[in-house]
Amino acid sequence: MIELIVYGLVHGSIIALGAIGLTLVFGIIRFANFAHGDLMSAGAYIALFLVTGLFSWLGIPDSNFGPLSFGWRMLFAFPISMLCVGFVAILLDRILYQRLRRKGSGSVMLAISSLGAAFIIRMLLLIFWGADSLFYKPGLLRHALELPLGIKIRPDQILIVIVVLLLITLLHLFLQNTKLGKAMRSMADNMELARISGIDTERIIMLTWGIGGALAAAAGMLYGIDVLLNPYMGWNFLIPLFAATILGTIGNVYGALVGGLVIGVVQQVSTAFLLPTYKPAVAFIIMILILLIRPKGIFGGSSK
Repeated sequence: MIELIVYGLVHGSIIALGAIGLTLVFGIIRFANFAHGDLMSAGAYIALFLVTGLFSWLGIPDSNFGPLSFGWRMLFAFPISMLCVGFVAILLDRILYQRLRRKGSGSVMLAISSLGAAFIIRMLLLIFWGADSLFYKPGLLRHALELPLGIKIRPDQILIVIVVLLLITLLHLFLQNTKLGKAMRSMADNMELARISGIDTERIIMLTWGIGGALAAAAGMLYGIDVLLNPYMGWNFLIPLFAATILGTIGNVYGALVGGLVIGVVQQVSTAFLLPTYKPAVAFIIMILILLIRPKGIFGGSSK
């Protein structure tokens, strides 16, 4: 059971990273972005191209990178993929969501449009990479380390938790200590008041989309490292993301972190009693229970 909890924390950290990006967008623009999971998939597949396809396409052999060739390429791919998906998220807002907002479309219409965007992203992934499951590198760090209490964990899983903690810490510092971060928090509290105060709301919305997309890409890459890549991976991840967001209070970044960890642990512990294929159903049941019992989430509706 302790081992399952540890695995749940690893899985939950990935959920938390994706949920933070989702709740950031909701906190500012007030709509459920159903394309967020597919942005995760896009980030994972862009990194796959950068790691396995780009250098071969350019005719650069692996030997040029030395014994740590894969590690160097992954280090290169990680920030590039985050930037690319952040740009895609901003582009979607400029082309689609911004026009709907200016026409006075409500959150329901925006959510439906994001569902269409999700299908487009997924179909593009299927066209370019096919429907088969892929991996960054065969046998990637699959040997396990023996920890106290008989817990076995892979080095790549430890790396996942470290990267998630690093990104969340950087986001926390940005939100708390920069003018742009404080402007984002002000808009999350009251957009009209922020606009009257002189904050460039469209600029902040664009920044929010960029950060949300970048975090989604990071979560997708980490999930691809932990498991395998599949065009439907982000879509299948959507229910745990929304469950974590609702559990931690919609619009609350720190609540999304707690919610993601809780959902990850509960899903993983449930495999002791249920088949692993039921993990999405477990997240769905938690989401329904929270909506029925405490719809404002465990932090009671704060959006800071």
